[in-house]
Amino acid sequence: MTEDPFLIAGIEAGGTKFVCAVARSPGEIIEETRFPTTTPEETLSEAAAFFRTMTGRHGGIQALGIGTFGPADINPRSPGYGQILTTPKEGWKGFHFVDFLRGQLPDPLPIAFETDVNAAAIGESEFGAGRHHRNVAYLTVGTGIGGGFLHDGQALHGRMHPEIGHLAVPDFDRDYGKSTNVCPFHESCLEGRACGPAIAERWGQPGSELPADHPAWELEAKYLSVAAVDLTAAWSPDVLLFGGGVMQQEGLIERIRAEFTLRSGNYWALPSADDYILPPALGQQAGIVGALTLAQRIIDAR
Repeated sequence: MTEDPFLIAGIEAGGTKFVCAVARSPGEIIEETRFPTTTPEETLSEAAAFFRTMTGRHGGIQALGIGTFGPADINPRSPGYGQILTTPKEGWKGFHFVDFLRGQLPDPLPIAFETDVNAAAIGESEFGAGRHHRNVAYLTVGTGIGGGFLHDGQALHGRMHPEIGHLAVPDFDRDYGKSTNVCPFHESCLEGRACGPAIAERWGQPGSELPADHPAWELEAKYLSVAAVDLTAAWSPDVLLFGGGVMQQEGLIERIRAEFTLRSGNYWALPSADDYILPPALGQQAGIVGALTLAQRIIDAR
């Protein structure tokens, strides 16, 4: 008797929404669901209910990969592994993401816990715009701003994960008669100035409602080009990917390339900005494909 092929599962845990999927392989998603990020208990219970339904419908889940908003404790040797850290998102600070989910799912289920941006970078490295590159930097701009760096497909970790959203940036707001900074921790950081909520607060409406010729995008490109220069100086990637909801704005990546060219001063021997600063080839699927890849790696390591 032939056994049914195993399932892998993935969660892209964003500050605004969760994406959950089951698959036979990272590129072979069977079913997917999306729902708003609310309280930890409500959100993770909904994720667990989805996976239980999928198990009954398609067979057992062998591994789960999670890419989460942060900051988070992603060190498997840490006593706090699987915990959300000092996020401003109400109710999530200190919450034990992995422990709660384990209590909702069949035990034992191997779980890989990474940042959402590292998961997206892994997805792009394996299946998207990062393929054939050893050093891939990924920056996501949405509800928050995060960044990750891969070397030969493996995410760079230090004491914790990189927190690119909290790089210090100049105050360009003053040039536009504004003074917006939504980060409660820092006077002028990338996330506080350039995330989606900062755009909405500064201009009185979400970025998705602003036309392509609005000055919001000129200002946004200035902030993000500073990040591109800093990441180039610190990490020297082969390619720098910009993803996330804010990057869906038409013409924004071209503005970033132009600003980067001005700010980089031709110091580095780089490809053209058109070949160096790229959108993710997987689009909005990069995160969930990366989460499924994390699950697949657990299977492959056995």
